[in-house]
Amino acid sequence: MTQALSPRTIELVKATVPALEAHGMTIVHEMYARMFRDPAIRDLFNQSHHGASDAQPRALTGAILAYAGNIENLAALAPAVERIAQKHVGLQILPEHYPHVAEALLGAIKHVLGDAATDEILAAWGEAYWFLANILIAREKRLYGEQNAAPGGWNGWRDFRIAEVVTESSVIKSFVLRPVDGGAVMAHLPGQYLTFWFDIPGHPPAKRNYSISSAPDGESYRISVKREPMGLASGWLHQQPAGTVLKVAAPAGEFFMDRLPQRPVVLLSGGVGLTPMVAMLEWLVGQGAEQPVHYIHGTHDRDTHAMRAHVRALAERGRDIRVTDFHQTPLADEVAGRDYDIAGLITDEWLLANTPAGTADYYICGPRPFLRAAVSALSLAGVPAARIHYEFFGPADELLAA
Repeated sequence: MTQALSPRTIELVKATVPALEAHGMTIVHEMYARMFRDPAIRDLFNQSHHGASDAQPRALTGAILAYAGNIENLAALAPAVERIAQKHVGLQILPEHYPHVAEALLGAIKHVLGDAATDEILAAWGEAYWFLANILIAREKRLYGEQNAAPGGWNGWRDFRIAEVVTESSVIKSFVLRPVDGGAVMAHLPGQYLTFWFDIPGHPPAKRNYSISSAPDGESYRISVKREPMGLASGWLHQQPAGTVLKVAAPAGEFFMDRLPQRPVVLLSGGVGLTPMVAMLEWLVGQGAEQPVHYIHGTHDRDTHAMRAHVRALAERGRDIRVTDFHQTPLADEVAGRDYDIAGLITDEWLLANTPAGTADYYICGPRPFLRAAVSALSLAGVPAARIHYEFFGPADELLAA
């Protein structure tokens, strides 16, 4: 059991909050610079989150501030801790990696704050860091154990071969993956993701998470990947033919559906955010779910609309499934009722008027503005937080207005 933080440590950590608010990003940038001097540590991270957007540094700065501000009420951070642990397991973070982070963090605090970072303050932050690190290490140990013990499960990187490539839209391709060793694969929870290690010629190893877009079948996984305009990994993957072998970590993620619903379900997605929703819809249909399901998807137009026929076919097989497609800017030859249902964006008013907000569970995935708007609208309408489940791609670098 992790020993409680000392009262003096709590006092000192809380006292540093103003300094962290003023200098947090500078400290985090310095911390990452120190860690990334070691290529082995650098390659543990998804470098796409460390580019011009500063997404990961912002996310970590927010996390440090949240930790310091809730140091006396760590239960409030439980969802964030679970998300971090799941990401770490996908990236294959191990206990031996934590000292590197501790050294870099404390060194960065000292470097940026100078004489204000006294030995006592650094000792307090060292104690606070290891308190949280030990919680994460314990949770990650359990997750690794569950993965290894599951039928078809594994730890580390397992070789999968691309068995099939399907062009789903002008920007999205699906890749069906089967293990090279011919064995079974762990049954994921609909909504979870796989983590990949890509060896791209001329570049350091690239780590990426892609949601599984199929229901569990014990034999294969399907991912559906959008080719980003400047995306190193997605651009490379879109060029790979069937037969290419990829390194894959076992399914992970805290956004999932793990039991048949007892209330109506609304699956709400924007763009490539449909991937976990399709997995959930496949699973619900396969399980014979009896509760009503509303599947709502928004995209630019017919050319970018992935898996529309597949979703419609699933809806026909299900018991009570309603599908509504929004095309933001339909093409000139698109026909309402044939290519899409409603032109324009999914509005708050439409969502609240056309879904059972008083009773439904909402599962939401899409770009940050889309997600922020949907979660805010539902929360302001009185939908309890326990009935709003969401996933977004990339680090959690913004607080949702929920």
